[in-house]
Amino acid sequence: MAEIDAETGTIIPPEGHVRLTHVVYALHAFSALTGVVSAAIIVTAFLTGWPSIIAVIINYVKRPDVRGTYLDTHFSWQIRTFWYALLWVVVMWLLVLTVIGIPLAWLMGIIVGLWVLYRIIRGWLALLDGKPMPMPNP
Repeated sequence: MAEIDAETGTIIPPEGHVRLTHVVYALHAFSALTGVVSAAIIVTAFLTGWPSIIAVIINYVKRPDVRGTYLDTHFSWQIRTFWYALLWVVVMWLLVLTVIGIPLAWLMGIIVGLWVLYRIIRGWLALLDGKPMPMPNP
């Protein structure tokens, strides 16, 4: 039987699921930080690094287990971060193909990389506080 928080009326997730969410943030952070300390840019390291790819797979596989808890918002946050970063990388590549868009593509790469770091840090800090992530209205 799931425990309900008497104050908020929400389902309290099992500690194992909270730990797993920390692991997923750590996997994403490891991939992104690889881009900080290597020749790759942050966003490409985030999208192509095995830890981040494994993290997204875990997000999709374990998402049904966290439905109804605040962790569901963290899983959605992580999934959206990955797919939006991929979308921006596609836009960057389209700019590179135009040749004159190369400087703009580099600038976008830096901005999107910082955005990825921001999303990882903001999400992980909210998780440490036991708070949900803001979700767009359907």
